[in-house]
Amino acid sequence: MNYFIIGFYALLIGGSSLAAFYQKRTAFLLLFSVTLVSFVMGIVGGESALWAVTILAGIIAFSAGVSYSFREFLAIILPKESAKIMRTAPLTAAFGLFIIFTYAITGIFAPIIAPYGESEIISQAFEPANDEMLLGADQLGRDMFSRIVYGARNTVGLALIATFLAFFIGAIGGLLAASKGGKFDQVMSRIVDVVMSIPSLIFALLLLSIFGTNVVTLIIVMAIIYAPRVFRLARSVAGNIVVMDYIEAARLRGEGTWYIIRKEVLPNATAPLIAEFGLEFCFVFLLVAGLSFLGLGIQPPTADWGSMVRENATLISFGEITPLIPAGAIALLTVAVNFVVDWMLYRSSGLKE
Repeated sequence: MNYFIIGFYALLIGGSSLAAFYQKRTAFLLLFSVTLVSFVMGIVGGESALWAVTILAGIIAFSAGVSYSFREFLAIILPKESAKIMRTAPLTAAFGLFIIFTYAITGIFAPIIAPYGESEIISQAFEPANDEMLLGADQLGRDMFSRIVYGARNTVGLALIATFLAFFIGAIGGLLAASKGGKFDQVMSRIVDVVMSIPSLIFALLLLSIFGTNVVTLIIVMAIIYAPRVFRLARSVAGNIVVMDYIEAARLRGEGTWYIIRKEVLPNATAPLIAEFGLEFCFVFLLVAGLSFLGLGIQPPTADWGSMVRENATLISFGEITPLIPAGAIALLTVAVNFVVDWMLYRSSGLKE
């Protein structure tokens, strides 16, 4: 048994004992659980397994520190009311906001951050990483790091535009259906039911095979597929609002449908709709990446994370993790958005600590 293993268990047991002595229940349960898991992993995997636990714990601790610092930074620069809300945000939400902020900066300033163009061939195919290429080259000799940076603009940007369009169509339709009711509501609901009954991936493949795979068509197809989901939520939320007395009073005053939607219904439905926007973005983002992986999404030579996984998948057979980097970028953004959405849903539900 070497000094690393002795120090590893000494720190965990010492930390657990201190947490128990000062009656820090949460910290004690966490540290002692890690101690038990590490003990089992040490028996099964030896020192390498303990190193894996140490690295993972370091990554989690680093992420928690960054999240805390970013939350305090936002609390300082935001207005008083927003700062008060931000200080009550959990670290998971702060982590999600930090990741979203990082992706946004990367996408906006992609030409400045990337050392090469997204389609610029600078070396031989699959050249390993060196001083000029941080992640090596792809199957055509293009810089992988530059293409990943540009992919943040292309993949995320297209998904964001498609989500805005789907959300606009679905929210307007749902609010109108709930406000008008009658035959209009019935017809719209049946159309939405038909569209939602078709699996999204199959529907997207069918439409893109018919109308082509250019960017405009891709955005419209994404909007058609996901607008019904927003419609159903908006209709459900607005349906509980339009039966209120103040809505009836507005109608008796002679207010029109658009006035009631804009001034009475929408302000009371904002919180769940904003949370739904985050969820819809995740669905659209993953579908765009999946279509690109299948060859029907964003087309070459435009950099896209989904197509980059497909194009460089052969490197996995040689023990290279390069194709996993764009896949990890997709997963990280999805998790980050879900963290923020969970926090927003918690706040909109009215639950208190």
